This record gives sequence, structure tokens and C-alpha cells, in this order.
Amino acid sequence: MAACRDELKIITIGGKGSALTSTSVYTIATGHALVRIDSSALDRLTNQNRNPQKPLHSISLTPNKASNLIATRAYLTVLLNKLLHYTNSSNVRTFLPNLIAETLNSNKFGSEAQGLDVEVTEEEKLVIEVSNAELYGVCAILDHEGMGLGVVDDAVAALSCEAVKADVRSFDGVDSGDGFVDKEAATVASDMKVLLVGYDSNKRGESEAVSEIPKVNGRLREVVKALHTMVRVELNSGVKGSSGGSGKAVGTTVSGLAVALLFLGKSSLCRVKMNLDVMGNEVLSSGLVSFYEKKCPSRDDLMKGYKAVTDLLVEEDYVMFGYGVYGLLGIVWKIIAWEEITAFFALEGVELMSGIGGQVYGGEAKVDKKSEKKKKKKTVLGKGTSVIVQLIKDRLQIVGGGSGDSLDILEKWVENLFSFFSPKQPEFDEFVQKVKEIVERNESRRLPKLPKGTRDFANEQMVIRERAFSIIADVFKRHGATSLDTPAFELRETLMGKYGEDSKLIYDLADQGGELCSLRYDLTVPFARYVAMNGITSFKRYQIAKVYRRDNPSKGRYREFYQCDFDIAGQYEEMGPDFEIVKVLTELLDELDIGDYEVKLNHRKLLDGMLEICGVPPEKFRTICSSIDKLDKQSFEQVKKEMVEEKGLAVETADRIGTFVKEKDSPKELLSKLKQEGSEFLQNASSSRALDELEILFDALERSKCIDKVVFDLSLARGLDYYTGVIFEAVFKGTTQVGSIAAGGRYDNLIGMFGSKPVPAVGVSLGIERVFAIMEQLQKDRNETTRPTETQVLLGVMGNKSKIPLAAELTSKLWSAKLKAEFVVSTRFDKIISRANDSKIPWMVLVRDRELETGKVKIKNLETKMEEEVPLSAFVDEVKNRLNL
Repeated sequence: MAACRDELKIITIGGKGSALTSTSVYTIATGHALVRIDSSALDRLTNQNRNPQKPLHSISLTPNKASNLIATRAYLTVLLNKLLHYTNSSNVRTFLPNLIAETLNSNKFGSEAQGLDVEVTEEEKLVIEVSNAELYGVCAILDHEGMGLGVVDDAVAALSCEAVKADVRSFDGVDSGDGFVDKEAATVASDMKVLLVGYDSNKRGESEAVSEIPKVNGRLREVVKALHTMVRVELNSGVKGSSGGSGKAVGTTVSGLAVALLFLGKSSLCRVKMNLDVMGNEVLSSGLVSFYEKKCPSRDDLMKGYKAVTDLLVEEDYVMFGYGVYGLLGIVWKIIAWEEITAFFALEGVELMSGIGGQVYGGEAKVDKKSEKKKKKKTVLGKGTSVIVQLIKDRLQIVGGGSGDSLDILEKWVENLFSFFSPKQPEFDEFVQKVKEIVERNESRRLPKLPKGTRDFANEQMVIRERAFSIIADVFKRHGATSLDTPAFELRETLMGKYGEDSKLIYDLADQGGELCSLRYDLTVPFARYVAMNGITSFKRYQIAKVYRRDNPSKGRYREFYQCDFDIAGQYEEMGPDFEIVKVLTELLDELDIGDYEVKLNHRKLLDGMLEICGVPPEKFRTICSSIDKLDKQSFEQVKKEMVEEKGLAVETADRIGTFVKEKDSPKELLSKLKQEGSEFLQNASSSRALDELEILFDALERSKCIDKVVFDLSLARGLDYYTGVIFEAVFKGTTQVGSIAAGGRYDNLIGMFGSKPVPAVGVSLGIERVFAIMEQLQKDRNETTRPTETQVLLGVMGNKSKIPLAAELTSKLWSAKLKAEFVVSTRFDKIISRANDSKIPWMVLVRDRELETGKVKIKNLETKMEEEVPLSAFVDEVKNRLNL
């Protein structure tokens, strides 16, 4: 089992801060490594002789149920580590770990599981009994082999796809982009596509055995990761007073592996049969079918193995259950190996068989003309699978075919490939590593792509964006706001509970250093956190920054986008800040010149009063508001169905809500209607207060000449939990359908939610990405062009690279004069003029030897084509004059 002792690696166990891994256990268990005990671990143990005064118990260190040598060695390795990390290690004698290490390293401990009888103290006996070393030993084997299988099964499945010319377009649809992706399935699909880059498919039709690969293989990865996490902890945790619950924990985790193995085996068997059906040579096909029927586990074998495992789990014999799953894993390994063998020979068998003297069966030569024809038409393999095929071919060349007829040689090749594909062989680890390298290398060579819901911006797009940001910042500053910048991520607890049902769209980050963090969902909550954290009682701020939402990308809806926020926090005159916020919004949209829009406005207290009037329980106000907020995208009947069937509202209550939310009119007209004598809204304290506040707001908006942009709409609800007063939303009314382009409202309690003194606040957030989409479309409709740069003058120097110092000198003079300039050095005039025209640069300074001899350069207006020679010494001033600077 083991290699030459001089070639074996050494694994140290017991060191402080070191951790025993499943791979280390497996390497020792298979005899491919020697064990060394860290000296610091031995120092912690007692130096009593092996026959102390305490009563001794004679026990055998051979595990009770281990079926083979690998399991026995795994058990001893785990037990050794447990003894070295025992909490009261001073009560464990050094001779016991030394004996185990010597046994593991002994040449005598060889081909069969052998007994290891030893006398131990009461405490040592207790440690051994409660260590669960046998259970976690087999779990370590499952972990290591499972991780290898999780890599190789994708590579083998990719070979089968090549062999049967499968339609693999279904792999592209695994990540639907709705934010609820099956991560492991998506990873498998991605790895498969990497392996199949360049794959020449005839698309014979989609097969379930192919389309299910990402899901089936992904589940294996998922359960192996869970097993790996458990084993990593249990291998390195101290011995506890009892082993209570350990077996059930293992049963829960490993049973998932058993199920995954069952379905992986079934799926692989289907592809084995598909591979045999497309074998390009009758003799080769019949030979492989014969070997397959004799040696490949059947579906019945797979089911029997799984049933035996489930019976052991029900009986709560967890150690034997572990060994049973190990046996099931062995069955699946053989099936995967057969899939690899049949796929390989379906791809390369004809060529290999012709290389050993033609197709020979029983000593009689047979020429298969169809096969010869197919051989001439070489299959184009994917970049990844072609490397795997070559690895297998190299393996066959190393072991050779020997003498005999072709079927004898074929049988030897099959046997050698089985050996090559055994996880117990050192060559297998090299194969797994090679597959990983193929995926990673091909991944890096593939053209990169953007994540869904994100965009790149360059050239003309950036000009539009920068101009818009400048306009927005100017409006904010005009109203006395100062800039604030906050981190792109916050503590998760800061963000949770602030967004109602939209909290599911928050991007959580992986735990790094013990803090649970999330990317910011908006700029309002970080602003509130900043105000509360710093004890600020009055603050008018603006912020232009990116936010992140795990949303379903669509036109105008992204996962990463800019928001432009303006907020006023502090005690001010009633409705004064609310008016200014709405005024700022109308100024922004007017100055961005996007066209027609309207600002829908409502009041959260008016909504609460309306819901109370309709009979909605107070505890359902927020969730019903979330439903009402969908009325801009859904019909009332759809919203009503959600309120009744999902949120438990009475049909009569929902119908009454429907009569109110249909109300929409100009601000003063609808306000007058709601304040008529006898109105139910006036009889409700919450809605009555809201109507009084809205009357002040509408009067202010009328005096400021912007009320014509506002619509009073009772269906506007805004789903965020933190709103307490006026709420509003701006909607573009042009042909470009982008939905809401800005929104905001009053949130008097949000800052106080952070444990500080409540500070009332109101704000607006501009969804700038949607505004950009409108501006870009308007530019196309108007056939407007935008210069990608602001370069005012191009310095063109005729000549070769020896002229670069001259270009550097003259261009630096332009830059020193604060002119926006570029330079180009070329022997071709057309290249210089093309550079200027492509960038739409208005002026050019042409420097040629014949003008330089007279101390002059030529200035050219590229629009009018007028040109003039000017003194070199004054060319900067001449350029400034022409630019009216």
C-alpha cells in the first residue's frame, strides 16, 4: 500500500495551533505518509512508565467494526490526535501515543488489519472510549474521497457530453439572475462550461442525464462541504466527558451524502449507457459492453447499498452506518470510473484500436469501414476535456498494452484505468489537482464578463454621467447641503429591520473576523447611523454613492447603482424641510432636462388612518402598505388577492381599501375633497393631522411654482418601514419605461432606532441610473453626439520616436497654461489628423521640420479647416486667443 519509506512525506500531529485535516488522516491511512508527534505535545503528557501503580485495563486498539486496513489506520490516527489534545493530557502517558505512532509507521503494520493490545489506565480507557475515533476516522475518509469525487465527477461528465455530442445549452440557464441562485449548481455549470470551451457539439438533443448534471453534482458538493465543516471541527476538538449526540450529528450530515451518492450514481449510469450506444466500433463496443456487464455495479447494486445504509441509520448503529456509506461511495466511484472509461473510448477508442494492428477479434482481422471513416473526421474537443483525454492517453502509453489480441489489450487498459482512477493511489491526487488547474487556467483565459445587474461605463456615457453628477451636486449645494461619505458596507444589525419585506434584497458578506456585515441597501440608513453615532441634532447633507440590492435585474433595475441623496435632519418649522426636499427634487429633474415627469405624493399617517378606517389591525399596517405599494406594477385585483390570501385580510376590508387607493388628483383638489365636512378622514386623529400638514405643504409648493408637477395619490405607500410622514415618488412620463426615478419622505424615528435621542429627518433619493437611461435615449432620439474627452488642442509632431522629447516639451507648455491637450508623434499626417477627428478635438498644432526651420508651427481649426503659421515662441498664447481664453 505504501511507497518506499524514504519517499514518504511526514505529517506532524499534536503541535499547538496545528489542525489535523481529513487529507492528512487519509494520507496516513493509505500508507503514503509517516507520523511524527510534535515534541511540545509530548511535553504536555506524563512521563510515568508504562506500568504505573494505578490499576490497568487490557484493551485492544483495533476498532471494533473496521472492515479494512485503511479504516483501522484512520481510527488510530484520529485517536492519536485526540490523546494529544486531551484536556487533562498530563494524565495520559507518553508511551501510549508513541506506541500508536510507531505502529502506524511500522512496516509490519501492513496488509491486514491487526490487533494492537495494550494496558491502559482508567482515564486513558475513558478517553479512548469517548473519543469517537472510529466514527470520525471513517468520516475523514468520506470527507477526503468525497472532495475528490466532487472535482472528478464534473470532468467525467464533461467527457460524456463530448462523447454523445450533448446539447449543453441548459448549463447557461442555471443562474436565472433572479437573486435566488443555486450556488453549487451554478458553480458546477460554470466549471462544465470551462471544461467544454471550444466544444464542437452536433446537439443531438437534450438529455435529462446531461441537463441534471449541475443540480446532481452540485448537491454532492454541498453535502461534502457540510461534512468537511463537521469533520474539521470534530477532528480537532478536545475529548468531552461523553459522546452524547455525536452519532446523531454524524447521521444527520452523512445521510445527506448517501442520498447525493445515490442520485449521482444513477445519473452516471445513464451516461455510461449513452456512451456505450455511441461507440464508434462494433468490436470495441461489444468488448466494453461485455466488461461493463461483468464489472460495473448495476442500478440494483446501488439501491441495495443505499438501503443497507438507511437500515443502519434507523438502527442507530452510526459507526457501521459510516462504513456503509463508505461502501456506497466505493460503488459510486466504480460507476464514475466506468463513465470515464466509456466516454474516453467513445472519443478515442477507434484510433487506439487501429494503433494496435487493426480491429482484431479472436485473432481474425476485421476492417470496420465506418470506423475508419469516422477516424478521419477528428472530433474537436473542448480545451479542458482535450487535456483530460491526453492525460488518460499518456497513462495508457506508460502502462502499455502488452501482447495479445485487441480484446486482451482492451481489458488490460480498462484495468489500468481503474487503478489510475482509484482515490487510494498517489497518481489520483495528481489527476484531481490537474483537473482543478484546468478549470482555473481556462477560467482565467476565458473572456471575462460582468455580473448580472451591473454595467461598465466609458467614453460618451461617462461624459453624460459626470455632467449629471455636476448638476446634481450644484443643486444640493445651492440649498446649503454639505457632502458626506459612508462605508460601502455596514454591520448587518444596522441594516436589518429597516426595509420591511425588501430586507431580503440585502447583500450579506462572508464573515471576516467575527463581524456580520452587509453591503448598504441605500444611503438613508447609513446617514441615520452616522447622525445617531455622532450625537448630531441638526444636519443638512448630500451623498452621491453606490448602493447594492440582490434584486432581479431588468431594464432600469440593477444590483449595483448610484443614488443621489439629500436629507435634512433636525428640529425645524413644521413642513419647512418637507417643502424644501420636494422643491429640490423638482429642481433636479428640471435642470437634468429629462422631459415630462410627475411627483406622486402621499402621507404615511394618512395611510395609517385610511387603514384604520377600513378595519385593518394595527399590526398589519406595514405589511398591507407593502402590498398597496405594488399598485403601480399590478392591478388592484392582484394586490387584493395578496392581501386576502397571503396576509389574512378580510375580503370586505380589502374592497374598502380599494375604494380609497383609487383616489388620485391634483394636490389641492383631492385635499379639498378629503377635508369635506363629514369626511371619515377628519374623524380619525392620524389622518386629520396628516391633512393639516399636507395643506401647509401644498400652499408652499404652490407659492414656489412647482405644484403643477405634483399629484396627490392615495395609492402611494412606499414599502420601507421607516417612513412616518410625507412620502413621494417621481415617475418619468416619457417613452422610455424605467419606473420610479426618485423617491423619499419623512422618517422621524429612524435615527432614534439606533439608541440615541430621536432626531426628525426628511430626505429624497434620486435613482440616477434610470435618469441616465433616459438621458442616453434622449441623446439618441435627438441625434446628438457627445465628445468623449474635453481636449481642446492636439499637438501633432511629424517624425519618428526621436521627436518624443520635442513633443514632451511643447505639450508641457500647453499643460502649464492649463490647456487641455494631447500629443501624437507619427511619420504619417493622416494618422495625426485621424486622431484629432476621432476625438472631435477642435484645434491642432502641427509641428514639422520645414516650419521649425523658420521658427514656426501651424495652427489648424479642424472644423473650418482654416490654418495659419504662428511663431513657435508664441504658439501657446495664439492657441489661447483662438479658444477665447
